[in-house]
Amino acid sequence: MKRKSLTKLLCRAGVIAALYVALTYIFMPFAYGPFQIRPAEAFCILPLFFPEAVPALYIGCMISNLPTGSIPDIILGSLATLISAFGTYMVGRFLKNAWLKIILGGIFPILFNAFIIPLIIVFLNNEFAGYPSTAIAYFSFVASIALTETVWVYALGAPLYFSLEKLRKKALISFLQ
Repeated sequence: MKRKSLTKLLCRAGVIAALYVALTYIFMPFAYGPFQIRPAEAFCILPLFFPEAVPALYIGCMISNLPTGSIPDIILGSLATLISAFGTYMVGRFLKNAWLKIILGGIFPILFNAFIIPLIIVFLNNEFAGYPSTAIAYFSFVASIALTETVWVYALGAPLYFSLEKLRKKALISFLQ
C-alpha cells in the first residue's frame, strides 16, 4: 500500500479548513442562526475521500463560529461537525457504491446539525423570541436547519463528490490522490 505524505495530508486539511472558513465568511450575515445559508456544508461530504477532512472540518467550523461570540456555538457546534464528519468518514470506509455513500454519508451532518444547533440556539443562547414556547422554537429550528443542511450536503455536496471522483480517476491532480 502506498504511504501518503504527511505534508500532503496536512496541506489538504489546511485547504479544506480554509475553504470552509472563507465560504462561511462570504455568507456571514446569513450563515448563522435558525436558517443557515452555509454552502461550506457541502464540504461535509469530503470525509468520504479524505480522512484528514474530519479534523479539517472541525477546525474550519470552529474558526467560522468565532464571530458569533457564542462559546456554546463555538464548542458544541464544532463538536457536532466533528462527530458528523467522523460518521461520514466511516460510511466511506465501508461502502463502495457512490450514491449510497453520498446518501448515507450525508445523513450525519444533516441529523447532527439539525438537532444539536437548535439546542445551542434555543436553550444555551436563549434565542427563541417570537415563539410561543421553547419546544416550538426548537422544532422550528430543527426543521429549518435540516432543510438548509440537506440542500448544502446533497445539492452541492453530491456534485462535488462526483467532480472529485472524476478528477481522482483521471489522476489529473496529485493533490487529490
